[in-house]
Amino acid sequence: MDPFDSSDSLEGPSKTAATNAEVPVPWSRFSAWLECVCVVTFDLELGQAIELVYPHDVKLTEKEKTSICYLSFPDSYSGCLGDTQFSFRLRQSVGRSSSWFGHEDAYNRDAPVTLQKEHAHFHGYVYFRQVKDASVKRGYFQKSLVVVSRLPFGNLFHSLLQVIAPEYFEKHEPCLETVCNEIDQWPAPVPGQTLNLPVMGVVMQVQIPPKVETSGGSPVKQPQTENLLPAPTVLPSVHELDLFKCFQSVLIHMQMLWELMLLGEPVVVMAPSPTVSSETVLALVSAIAPLRYCGDYRPYFTIHDSEFKEYTTRTQAPPNVILGVTNPFFIKTFHCWPHIIRLGDLKMSGDLPKQVKVKKLAKLKTLDTKTGIYTAYKTFLHKDKSFIKRLLKGIQKKRPSEVQSAILRRHLLEQTESFILPLERYLESLMPPQRSMSPWKTPPQIRSFSQDEFMKTLEQAGPQLTLKGDWTGLYRRFFRSPNFDGWYRLRHREMTQKVECLHLEAICAAKKGNPTGSEQDEGSADMEQRQIRGRDC
Repeated sequence: MDPFDSSDSLEGPSKTAATNAEVPVPWSRFSAWLECVCVVTFDLELGQAIELVYPHDVKLTEKEKTSICYLSFPDSYSGCLGDTQFSFRLRQSVGRSSSWFGHEDAYNRDAPVTLQKEHAHFHGYVYFRQVKDASVKRGYFQKSLVVVSRLPFGNLFHSLLQVIAPEYFEKHEPCLETVCNEIDQWPAPVPGQTLNLPVMGVVMQVQIPPKVETSGGSPVKQPQTENLLPAPTVLPSVHELDLFKCFQSVLIHMQMLWELMLLGEPVVVMAPSPTVSSETVLALVSAIAPLRYCGDYRPYFTIHDSEFKEYTTRTQAPPNVILGVTNPFFIKTFHCWPHIIRLGDLKMSGDLPKQVKVKKLAKLKTLDTKTGIYTAYKTFLHKDKSFIKRLLKGIQKKRPSEVQSAILRRHLLEQTESFILPLERYLESLMPPQRSMSPWKTPPQIRSFSQDEFMKTLEQAGPQLTLKGDWTGLYRRFFRSPNFDGWYRLRHREMTQKVECLHLEAICAAKKGNPTGSEQDEGSADMEQRQIRGRDC
């Protein structure tokens, strides 16, 4: 029963409502940001094991605990000594309830689709330490501090770990409890606002981008910061990666990688470390922003993953998923996949990073396979050679990496927006005209999407780009991808809501005008029902 429900008697429930309003739900602010914090250690008898979960009352299933254990340690082939940071993504167990306490709808309503909280997956952000320690039987101290969240805020949470993990490895659980209590005092993650997030004597200042950027990119509301002590550490982004760093060995192949992401093709990234693996996968997913990547993606994937059999079966075509791996064993396992990106340590050719080559899949057979993009894919569009030259020239001029990343991100954004624009224009033409909105009739229907009809519009309203190529073929392939399905479902839902709101406005206008006549009598009951259903618009 809702304690704020006014339908009951005014005595008991109203007192309960007042009491509940004064007492905050335990960990509600913490849960707006994080699911939990885990400590994973290496046990001589058990192997990787969860040593601690905080808050203590967080309910993780055994399957989720096992996945977190295996995904929180680099495999033995990575040879990670010292401190290593990387991320993973795991499937949430079926039937578990969210601990967001009802905040997710408000947040997702205002956040860009690429930054919305996950309904079916958790993101894990790892700070792993492996150092020599004579007091340990194996000779090494091995432990990971893991932040688990539904939010794809990689930059924020890795920065948080850089503050808290070194301190935790020295002071252990009391330190972790203090940190979690501080996070439980953070303001809610509201898109468009500049937020000050204090933790362990540091104030991280962030801004979550709103769904629609305000002019000039300024936040909707600025908190008072002049009296903050210490001065805040401003994070330029909660989520953006150093794209140039991630792609510097594949710059000449950006057109191919963009198309593979747009079409939701199955891709395996084989990298020398979990850090390179996870950053590359996340960079690939972000390459088609503001379009949401609707396939599955795993920044770091191991043979112990619960979906290993599902993704490696040879009885069906590879699924629409991007997998980041470090174990050479996967070369044999995934040799039938259509696109494999094999990365190594960055090598230079003079002043420029050496670019990997596109190679035939048949050459992908041995564990010591050389770096390269193993695929038979032929791009629909031609390379933008002037753009590639601009980036390579920037390297020679020692242009800062963040500037190179901004140029690369802008190029990818403009290409994606140019691709989506004709689809948006066509969708607008499917909306019923406003003059067809009658308060006495059911709302008019949105016309069905016709691929052939859309293709005809490309002649007059095609992508406004200098890139030449087979745009029609690219669109037809896109229509078969999970990204088109996800995009169309979202846009159709938004269009349906708009039609319902316009219809409600027509009903309200008719009631204000107080019309009379037989048409009003026939439709009044139907109008009342639709007015009730449309109040939320």
